Amino acid sequence: MFTGLVDDVGTIVAANESDAGREFRIKCRYDDLADGESIAVNGACLTVRACGTGWFTVAAVVTTLDRTTVADWHDGSRVNLERALRVGDRLGGHFVQGHVDGVATVTEVRRREDALLVDLALPPGLAELMVQHGSVTVDGVSLTVNELPASGALQLSLIEYTLRHTTLGRLAVGDRVHVEADMLGKYVQRLLKDSVWSSER
Repeated sequence: MFTGLVDDVGTIVAANESDAGREFRIKCRYDDLADGESIAVNGACLTVRACGTGWFTVAAVVTTLDRTTVADWHDGSRVNLERALRVGDRLGGHFVQGHVDGVATVTEVRRREDALLVDLALPPGLAELMVQHGSVTVDGVSLTVNELPASGALQLSLIEYTLRHTTLGRLAVGDRVHVEADMLGKYVQRLLKDSVWSSER
């Protein structure tokens, strides 16, 4: 479980195929990671395979590669990092599982005074889980839905702090990003679907 509050931006320094899948060595600021620890990398929950001072490795299996942008990562890619939530930590973002629901495409980036507005085209099935001013996770960052400008579209309003402390300040039209909907909305949707199905029997 995570909160969507990125605490480091790492850099991929090696990407190779291994028996565990597509393996990445990531440079970071952490010096106390442990093998087997869960870590969110651009919002995808992965397992630390090996680690040392200032680095760790993770691997992505084929199902992860199919559902995310992980296959596009390469040497030099910068990624948002967050370690798993500990009991007693402040919950400054929202509950994030690290389970990517889909990949969205950036369709517009524009400045509006002190904010950067970013429009995303959502994959099928995600739009109905979005609520204006509700929570959404984009590349591992807990954000607020600014607007729902059109069917299948989502707009973010990024503040200066987010632009400086995550990779989102580099977004450009055509970029693909991980999206995780608020898990509360997903459970409500599932319960309602089950309720409708039961009433029709």
